[in-house]
Amino acid sequence: MASLRSLSRKDFLKTSALALGLPFVNSINAFAKPIKNVGLQLYTVRNEISKDVEGTLRKIAQIGYTEIETGSFYGKTPKEFKAFLSGMGLSAPSSLHMTSAMKTDWSKTVDQAAEAGQSFMGCAYLAPNERKTIDDYKKIAELFNKSGEVCKKAGIQFMHHNHDFEFEPLEGQVPYDLILKETDQNLVKLELDLYWSTKAGQDPVALFKKSPGRFPIVHMKDMEKSPDRTFAPVGTGSIDFQRILDARKIAGIQHYYVEQDVCKVPPLEAIAISFQNVKKLNV
Repeated sequence: MASLRSLSRKDFLKTSALALGLPFVNSINAFAKPIKNVGLQLYTVRNEISKDVEGTLRKIAQIGYTEIETGSFYGKTPKEFKAFLSGMGLSAPSSLHMTSAMKTDWSKTVDQAAEAGQSFMGCAYLAPNERKTIDDYKKIAELFNKSGEVCKKAGIQFMHHNHDFEFEPLEGQVPYDLILKETDQNLVKLELDLYWSTKAGQDPVALFKKSPGRFPIVHMKDMEKSPDRTFAPVGTGSIDFQRILDARKIAGIQHYYVEQDVCKVPPLEAIAISFQNVKKLNV
């Protein structure tokens, strides 16, 4: 019999299980746990929250979500909003903004985010008129670096949230690759949208391996098994989320946000389905 010193962790677990008469479970899975804090990007419930902020947030919390991502304080001061969420068992670790905010009084926006207790701020979307040429993307990368510097001073990490167009070749280059190359990896991280990157023909795991540690947040939305490959609640479509989450340490993922741009069932019903299926995933 091998000595305890020479036993691998896997062999030790297997031997112990046999001694106790228990079925052996692979050591990787034996310590896997469901995602503890599941978040929601509020764009999914934009119509509901525009009519009833508190009521919608309470329903989100009742489903089981503990984090949200937004870009508004809904008429409250940052500190009031933080306390407001806390009273419902929610927190907002991150927020998304348009580039127009970064070009105006970004320092004020960052200071407010810090007051609200946020750790991440990002670019939500690049408008068509902002991304016509590769030179446009170079200017965007420069803006991201400057925005990231302001965020860093406040103890906040800047990031960029993608869609599919960043992966479409432009003037012989892939804009997403340019953003990665032209931005400081410490100042600018990436919030990978798993639906949009997959729709663009990208493998999220390959992206993680190409730029390890640059993906602190992911947007989890599924893709229908249909010709138009439209949005679907997590766990009801074609994306293999467990495979992606198995690479979370390479990616550096810290937060997981459910998002569904368009819902075929009431959004609150859709996010409830997504929540239940996300909780079946292991990390």
